[in-house]
Amino acid sequence: MKKILVTGANGLLGQKIIAGYKSNPEVQLIATARGECRILDQSGFIYESMNISDKAEVLAVVEKHNPDVIINTAAMTNVDQCETDKAGCDEANVTAVKILASVCEKNDIHLVHLSTDFIFDGKDGPYDEEAKANPLSYYGWSKFKAEEIIKTCECKWSILRTVLVIGITEGMSRSNIVLWAKGALGKGQEINVVDDQFRTPTLAEDLADGCMLVAMQGAEGVYNISGKDFMSILELVEKVADFYKLDKTLIKRSSSETLNQPAKRPPVTGFILDKAINNLGYAPHSFEESLAIMQKQIDYYESIN
Repeated sequence: MKKILVTGANGLLGQKIIAGYKSNPEVQLIATARGECRILDQSGFIYESMNISDKAEVLAVVEKHNPDVIINTAAMTNVDQCETDKAGCDEANVTAVKILASVCEKNDIHLVHLSTDFIFDGKDGPYDEEAKANPLSYYGWSKFKAEEIIKTCECKWSILRTVLVIGITEGMSRSNIVLWAKGALGKGQEINVVDDQFRTPTLAEDLADGCMLVAMQGAEGVYNISGKDFMSILELVEKVADFYKLDKTLIKRSSSETLNQPAKRPPVTGFILDKAINNLGYAPHSFEESLAIMQKQIDYYESIN
C-alpha cells in the first residue's frame, strides 16, 4: 500500500483526488488542509489540519504518517489577488514549497507539485514540457519560482502543469468559468467574454487522475496535465451555451484590454499532452464530456440538498 499525503484537500482538486482514490486498496490517503475538513463524505481517509507554511506542523504530520508521496495542491491561485497581495502569494506559493521540499528531502518522500500555464507569456502556445518560462503576472512568477526550488530538490520530484481547471464539488468556495457562464446566461444576462485568450480547459477529475498516475508510477520530471481541446475563452462559453441550450446572442465579444484586471494574462497557452499520454497513460475527457460529468454532479448535489 502506498501512503499519499494531499495538501489543499479542501480545495476542488484535493477533493477530487480524495473522492476518486480513497477506495483504492493500493492507496492510503492522508488529506490535509488548514482548519476543519470540508469534504462531505469523510470516510475512507485520514484527515489532519496542517498549514504548509508552518514547518513544525508539516514535520509533525509527516513524521506521524510517514507518507511515500506528497501531492501539493495547495496554493494561492487567484491571479489578481496574487498581484495585490504579493506577501501572501509568496507565503503560499514559494515559502510553503521550500518547506515541503526540505521535508521531502529529509524524509525521502516523492514530491508531486501542481504548477500552471501562467509561467508562460502566451506568445507561443500551446506549450510542451521543454518550453521556456516567461511569466507576465506575480502569480506566474511565484509558480515559476516554486518550480525552480523543486528542480534543485534532492528527492524524487514531479511538476504537473495544468490549465484553467473546471469542476464542481459540494460547498465550493469559488466558482469557475463554466458555472459563471451557465448561471449568467440562464438568468438572461448579457456577458462580455474575451476572444483573444486561448486555453485547454481541464476537468478537475482528469487532473486528479494525472496526479495519481504520477504518484502511483513514481514518474519524475515535468508533465503537462490539462484538457485536450484547444479553444478561445469565447468558444468555451459558446460551447457551454450550446450544451445547456442557452441564448448565445447574450454573449458579447470583447478583448482582454477592456477588462482592466490587476494582473496580465498570457494570450495563448494550452498544452501539448503527448508526454503524459504516452508515458503515463493519461486520457483526458473532451470538453463536452467534461460538461456532461459536471452536470451529473450538479444534479446529484441538488438532489441531496
